[in-house]
Amino acid sequence: MNDVWIFNSETQPLQWVKLEVSGDLPPPRVYHTAAVCNYGSANGMMVIYGGRKKDGLVLNDMWGLRKHRNGTWDWSRAPYKGIPKDRLQHSSIFCGNFFINIGGRSSTDGDNLPIEVYDTETSEWHTFLNFKRFRNACFLIDTTIFIHGGLEDDKHNNPAKNLNELNLFEIFANNSIILNKLNVYVAEKKKTSSPMAKEGTTTNNEKQTSSPVNEKQSTLNTTNEKVLKIADKAVVAYKPNNQDFGQMVKILSLEKLHEDIDKKQNMMKLYKNQTLSVDLPEKIISVLLRPKDWIDREDDDNSRFGLEVNVVMELINRCIKIVEDQPIVLRVEAPVKVFGDIHGQYQDLMRFFDLYSAPIEGPGGDIEGLDYVFLGDYVDRGTHCLETMCLLMALKIKYPNQMHLLRGNHEDRWINSVFGFQSECVQRLNEDPDNPVIFNRFNDLFDRMPLAAIINDTVLCLHGGIGSSVSNISDIEKIKRPLEVIHEVTNIDQQLVVDILWSDPTDSDMETGIQLNSTRDPTGVGNIVKFGPDRVFEFLKNNHLSLILRAHECVMDGFERFAGGQLITVFSATDYCGKHKNAGAILFLTNKHEIKPYLIYPVDSPGRNWDNSEEVLKLRPPTPPKSRDRKDFTRRDSFN
Repeated sequence: MNDVWIFNSETQPLQWVKLEVSGDLPPPRVYHTAAVCNYGSANGMMVIYGGRKKDGLVLNDMWGLRKHRNGTWDWSRAPYKGIPKDRLQHSSIFCGNFFINIGGRSSTDGDNLPIEVYDTETSEWHTFLNFKRFRNACFLIDTTIFIHGGLEDDKHNNPAKNLNELNLFEIFANNSIILNKLNVYVAEKKKTSSPMAKEGTTTNNEKQTSSPVNEKQSTLNTTNEKVLKIADKAVVAYKPNNQDFGQMVKILSLEKLHEDIDKKQNMMKLYKNQTLSVDLPEKIISVLLRPKDWIDREDDDNSRFGLEVNVVMELINRCIKIVEDQPIVLRVEAPVKVFGDIHGQYQDLMRFFDLYSAPIEGPGGDIEGLDYVFLGDYVDRGTHCLETMCLLMALKIKYPNQMHLLRGNHEDRWINSVFGFQSECVQRLNEDPDNPVIFNRFNDLFDRMPLAAIINDTVLCLHGGIGSSVSNISDIEKIKRPLEVIHEVTNIDQQLVVDILWSDPTDSDMETGIQLNSTRDPTGVGNIVKFGPDRVFEFLKNNHLSLILRAHECVMDGFERFAGGQLITVFSATDYCGKHKNAGAILFLTNKHEIKPYLIYPVDSPGRNWDNSEEVLKLRPPTPPKSRDRKDFTRRDSFN
């Protein structure tokens, strides 16, 4: 075969499409290789090499497939200076502008073939050491090629057991031309691929003089070379009818996102009911992670929880052992999905997992390729805090180094004893109200949860904010666990915790400094504050960071930007407390240093809020969302 098919994950509907290519085509073949160049004049070209024709002839030709600006595709045969070996069942990979052939079999030399390198800039082939292997795989990290599997002897029945490493600097050591080009490529890659790239010059259209944000922003950019960019489109999911997944997702520009929100109300439908079953701890994920069962629920069954008390206790105890051994400030590598507040709205969590993949292996899962960071507030307000916590604990146990659960302000026994979680444990686990053992053990876990995570050494994740007292990452790292939150603050250590869990940004980029947070602190004690964009810039500069990701506030679009885009709030629970009709969002930080928002909209679902009594709402009403209709210089405006 010599046909080409394309699967574009960013185009709806999701499907394979045969590519129509004009002009000359490479001869049909099998056992060839393909690699994509991401550097130099061949950037964006898919290159194939070798293989075997139907008549048994082993090939040594190379073809490149490229898309032109007018949308057409064509193949072109690569010109050669030198004659490379014919190969099949080999592996190929690009490093910079070098196309590298490794191993394989030949019609002339058997299995003992040299490593050959094609320079796409000069069309020259270069030959290096022999490497005897075929049917092998290879991958590249920096300038080291790792070779895995394959066969390595003449009898063809001895699978390779070792993972081999080939350092390109060592391989190219005796070829000064190739070695110098490799050094240039590595130097350029360090400049351009760092998550903190240098800012370019500012155009006149980008300059603003009326906001103090711009002055601080300018100062920050001259001292901190790290910049993360947000994608210019958001992915939005809804379910108007029983259509395929590809019809359930739209990609909207951020400009159209705000206009589109109010039009989605007619796309919401009711859930259908399915019941949970009891199973053993190792099967908890398969029992609870059933998005389809939850998405179509019509009514909300808040009856007895489906897992036995001893299973829940085992989950908590195993989770405690894991988080105790992990630092209070986690270090995470991109790609990462970041979730905001869940608040027991388990249907929303299931919708995110159904539409944008779940933290499992195999079909419908993506845990093999990325990490998950949850910013806290798993409990209270919503009706299914137990499902939420038990699933996340089971996932944490199975993937302890990829599932990261931070603490929120509701992971506090003084808060969740009032706003729903204790009542849920009493009613659905049949706990003794005077001695709720499981509830207390949950809070033992909460007291040991990490308070922050840092992604790629550039992005700080926490629940609330930096308040007035958090100046350095080391301030968080020195906090000891188990940690009880003291609300009547008497010292700086207690204030640090309150700031991390409770503080908010000011209402706009024009409001700087530290301000009282009258919404969360109506009595005016002063422990809970708001912090301005100047605090964000100073903190990022001092800690060599580029962005703060936080949750804690309901925002109408599911995510909202502040401080010129250097702080982003994400909130994942839709229609918070059944009152606000807000969207929910998660953020995907790619390994290309881009942030992609993924949104869902509310659906009608009775009984979401656990306790609607006036008594509870008066104790601490749900914090109102930030309005999209403000005419002043708002947080959203600051990012645009």
